[in-house]
Amino acid sequence: MMIRRKVNQAFTLIEIMVVLIIIAIMASFVIPSVINRPDEARLTKVKNDIMALEGALDLYKLDNGRYPSNSEGLKILISKEENTYLKRLPLDPWSHAYQYDNPGRNNKIDIYSFGADQAPGGSGIDKDIGNWNLNE
Repeated sequence: MMIRRKVNQAFTLIEIMVVLIIIAIMASFVIPSVINRPDEARLTKVKNDIMALEGALDLYKLDNGRYPSNSEGLKILISKEENTYLKRLPLDPWSHAYQYDNPGRNNKIDIYSFGADQAPGGSGIDKDIGNWNLNE
């Protein structure tokens, strides 16, 4: 009969420290690139929201032969009296309503957010983001 000895199979403190150091080094490269992207995430949200609003407005136009007037605004897309084109109106990443102009200054209709500063114009993250400059 063979007698088997139990072999202690555990990690040593040095092995654990080496693994932690490797993870820390990898995190030092990944974390800064993830942390520096909130502005990019906000811009992506605005673009997606504007495209969804534009699609709902196009459906409204197909059903009614026209885009909503300025006085009707985007709220008509969630109206219970008319067809409901959206379940709810999205807010921009800064928790403000999207703006709507008919006729628009840049397109037949303009859908836009004033950006972080909530004032017309601006540059960088404060720049107005609308259906006329989604590809910038």
